[in-house]
Amino acid sequence: MDLVKALASQYMKESLPEAKVGDTVRVHVRIKEGSRERIQVFEGTIIARKGGGIGETITVRRISYGVGCEKVFPLHSPNVAMIETVRKGKVRRAKLYYLRNRFGKAAKVKERV
Repeated sequence: MDLVKALASQYMKESLPEAKVGDTVRVHVRIKEGSRERIQVFEGTIIARKGGGIGETITVRRISYGVGCEKVFPLHSPNVAMIETVRKGKVRRAKLYYLRNRFGKAAKVKERV
């Protein structure tokens, strides 16, 4: 078991951002196209945070052109360059799956000050 922990601790990032469920974040993702590499930004609301250790993930949801789009990002992945918090959300639950059934102003999360 110590061997697994030692191997996993090698690949874990030292500092993770203070991103909680309900926050609106910008996730900077490295995308490889052939021999070139670029960074693409995905901005949305964190609706779930799962796992722990090296397998920890966040699910980010956004509405683009009227269609809901969700992506799951592993926090310790080398493809996730940076996560910056745009605004803090005030929520009372750990998973915000109920936002999937809402659109417009009903899908907004109150801001925490």
